[in-house]
Amino acid sequence: MYACIDLGSNSFHLLVGEWNQGKIDLIERCSEKVQLGEGVPESGQISPAAFERGIKCLAHFRKLIEKHGVRQYWALGTNTFRIATNAGEFQRAAAKEGIEIAVISGVQEAVLIYAGVICSLEDSSEQRLVLDIGGGSTELIVGQDHERLITHSLPIGCVTWRDKYFACNDTDVDSLTRALDTATEAALSVFKKVAAGVNHYDWVNAYGSSGTAKMLALICQESGNGAGKIDLKILQLLKPQLIEAISSGVAIPGLKEKRRDLLLPGFAVMAGLMKSFDCQSITFSPSAMREGMLDFMVRNRQTLKILRDDKLPGLSQAKS
Repeated sequence: MYACIDLGSNSFHLLVGEWNQGKIDLIERCSEKVQLGEGVPESGQISPAAFERGIKCLAHFRKLIEKHGVRQYWALGTNTFRIATNAGEFQRAAAKEGIEIAVISGVQEAVLIYAGVICSLEDSSEQRLVLDIGGGSTELIVGQDHERLITHSLPIGCVTWRDKYFACNDTDVDSLTRALDTATEAALSVFKKVAAGVNHYDWVNAYGSSGTAKMLALICQESGNGAGKIDLKILQLLKPQLIEAISSGVAIPGLKEKRRDLLLPGFAVMAGLMKSFDCQSITFSPSAMREGMLDFMVRNRQTLKILRDDKLPGLSQAKS
């Protein structure tokens, strides 16, 4: 039995699975909105409140690991662990709860995201763009089958953009519109820096994983778009309605209330990305980094071509 713990800047995820006759059977899936990266770009530290939420979540994950008799697990920290000055303190506190955390680079994170996304797709020789907008960073890979062609990890995410452009909690429609336009242009500027390199490759389809992509795909679906698709034209048409709904506090079809504060920043990052790469449509991938971690643990620990020379940290043994 294997367990993967993906410690994102917005959410913590746990995936438990076992290898059964040549395939992975998922036993447990759990996600909690911890927002460990809240305020980190400004303060440089994980806040006391976020620190407490994170350790409480890991204590819960530890109980689930024990419940399923997991002997080997992999807990990986991403962007917040790379930039917070007190990340080491958090790792030590987590270790006291029985969870040893290894920190990975943005490129390693992107590789595992790509592995997770393609493991749920049919084999194809086409070049694919895979993207993941997280809480503190966005990972991009263009790949062909199990070969990655270009990899980027950029310091832009939905929590970072919320704290930077929507922190004042102003609910005036005009103010929200200005904030969204400013945030979108800022995102466009970030992604434009790598657009030429990404579009140098003849990628055919784009796939987006994790919470922001899922949120926007569901909103597009509720508006009449195809299931699991993010359409740039639909987003632009919905923009006034979404701003009005956020301003007035009314429910938005397809949006979970717990992600309401991330809607406009997530919209800005996604719209900036799609405009930069001239990408009109993105397919949501239900598989993400945690599935890539599990696939790597179970089947590819010895060799994984997309890793090239990037050595990932070792696995941990669960304490009984």
